[in-house]
Amino acid sequence: MVAGVAGGSCPTLCGVLGFRELRWLEDGDDAMPEARLHDGSTIAVEVHGHGPTVLLAVNPQPVEGPQAEELRRWGNDPALGRALIDGLSDAFQVVAFDYEGHVLAVPKPDTLTPANLAGDLLAMADAAGADQFAYYGYSWLALAGLQLAIRTDRLWALAMGGFPPLDGPYAEMLRVTTATHELAMANSSSTPGTPTTSQPSNEPEEPSGEPDWSQVEMTLSEPQTRQFVTLYQALQDFDDRAAQARLRCPRLCFVGAADEITYDERWGGVRVSMASPVLDRRAELEALGWQVQVLEGLDHLQAMQAAQVLPILRPWLVGRRGTGGEPRG
Repeated sequence: MVAGVAGGSCPTLCGVLGFRELRWLEDGDDAMPEARLHDGSTIAVEVHGHGPTVLLAVNPQPVEGPQAEELRRWGNDPALGRALIDGLSDAFQVVAFDYEGHVLAVPKPDTLTPANLAGDLLAMADAAGADQFAYYGYSWLALAGLQLAIRTDRLWALAMGGFPPLDGPYAEMLRVTTATHELAMANSSSTPGTPTTSQPSNEPEEPSGEPDWSQVEMTLSEPQTRQFVTLYQALQDFDDRAAQARLRCPRLCFVGAADEITYDERWGGVRVSMASPVLDRRAELEALGWQVQVLEGLDHLQAMQAAQVLPILRPWLVGRRGTGGEPRG
């Protein structure tokens, strides 16, 4: 079967499902601080709980309606972000923001560079008044955390899920995002005005958790897809091995052992392995200071669910800062 980079942390699948609407800051609403990003756009930041600050790059608002049903069909939790917030906010001050939803709603086709991405994450912390903070992100938002960590001394912990911190698939992801951008351009020129909505499957069987990329329909726009080409082009010369010497904070990475993604020619004809670099270099990663967790039998989508993430992330964060409490069941 053909697998795909799945879940709310993958721009391509967001296009298949239809991207989520942001919860924007309402006039007179002082419950959520507002962060100003590198392009001048703004995003609402939700703050929950008390204690050491943890930045979560997740959608804090549960997805509802048809999009929620489609997420469930793929095995994803429409309230994933909320579940992570609830699982941490009794021991930490959780700063949550839907950065992925934001860049899909307000694309940055020429400016989504690693430096700007890291700067935007710092803007989230600034908006919440956090000088020191931990960061957790999954998939390309884990990559974002690595870019942040090599540019700031404000992190007290870095947790990456679903993206290897060493020998990451940057070339492969450039091929995937370039193919995705080409599909978006072709759609724009051949079917102008077509709504960007997902097409629900008529198949009655339970989905595997990963979409069949030979069958899915492209619904992202040209600017939405071009911004990820911009990001991965800028990362082609990034040496993640040399970058390890620039990491000073405690760090955790985890991955599903079955996180191997094969795209057909339409999507670049490339195999993207998130698991193999972690499995093959686990001893080296640990020697470099990483705590490594492998989730046996789980793919990209399955490994990002709160039931898998919280038993790893929460006790690790607690151990780094000495706060109390056990993971919530």
